[in-house]
Amino acid sequence: MASRSSAFVDLHCHTSASFDCLSPPREVVRAALERGLTHLAITDHDRIDGALEAREIARDIAPGLTVIVGEEVKTQEGDLICLFLERPVARGLPAEATIEAVRAQGGLVGIPHPFDRYRGSLLRDLTMVSLASQVDWVEAHNARVMVGDGNLRAAEFAREQGLPGIAVSDAHSVVEVGVAYTAMDGDPSTPEGLLAALSSAVTVPGRASYYVRLATPMAKLVHRLRRS
Repeated sequence: MASRSSAFVDLHCHTSASFDCLSPPREVVRAALERGLTHLAITDHDRIDGALEAREIARDIAPGLTVIVGEEVKTQEGDLICLFLERPVARGLPAEATIEAVRAQGGLVGIPHPFDRYRGSLLRDLTMVSLASQVDWVEAHNARVMVGDGNLRAAEFAREQGLPGIAVSDAHSVVEVGVAYTAMDGDPSTPEGLLAALSSAVTVPGRASYYVRLATPMAKLVHRLRRS
């Protein structure tokens, strides 16, 4: 971990509560602690129960790690990362309505993998540039953007819009936790603290392997079989 910053933060990570991940919350918390993260946002797809569980586990076994309860919400226009939640935000709303629902909880909002052509990326439709003034950060480096120039375009977009650009793992397996993260000063344990700390954000990029990404379709299959 970078030594001159006081916080090492991964703001996009999944657990087995997501339909495409099999990582138990306890193992995700252990991995984050072992890799030197100070803050980890659990952002399962359209639910927060895994994040709530991880927060309680961290309080018991990882006193040096703050788990931020978040959610990756699928809006009508694409995905948003929503943090500091106590209640889940419904999927399928317009993006602006989703942002309003998060703000009503005192939460923060970021744009994940904005130019990834293979996922529900908000900025593939450039009319969504109008949302830039309503969010708090952009994922300038997402470790799961494997093909194309999506990360380069995201970093450029963040600069053009005057938004903080962060690096995230978007981990869907335990081995990915913290493979990319953001170093920052201050204490990003609260919405106000994170907003202040983002001004000092330094991206620490990394990349998930192609082999690790094969775990995602397997996780989807396992979850599908469990429901049947």
